[in-house]
Amino acid sequence: MKENEKHLARKMRHARVRKKLKGSNERPRLAVFKSSKHIYAQVIDDESSRTLTAVSTLSPQFREKQKGGGNIAAAKIIGELIAQDAASKGIKRVVFDRGGYLFHGRVKALAESAREGGLEF
Repeated sequence: MKENEKHLARKMRHARVRKKLKGSNERPRLAVFKSSKHIYAQVIDDESSRTLTAVSTLSPQFREKQKGGGNIAAAKIIGELIAQDAASKGIKRVVFDRGGYLFHGRVKALAESAREGGLEF
């Protein structure tokens, strides 16, 4: 399978999931995006189309803890940081949006770390 076909297949999976998932003010959406070098997580209120908080491996708060960002250890740190940011803004419950990726590896590590940090989903 060519790289472009993989990308399109993921986009289609994500669109199919997004038809059913909606982030609200009471329960925003925790969206995950990953590239080969970095991982990104953001908490989104879809009703007002606003990003409430976002953390990535490019964020200064992540860079204090670790340098590289394309591995499971980095995903765990991102999960902790997004949970801390969400808790500071009074967000405890979210809807998890895996972004069309399989729930294993970096996505699973981020999700489990966010759960341990206090987010419920």
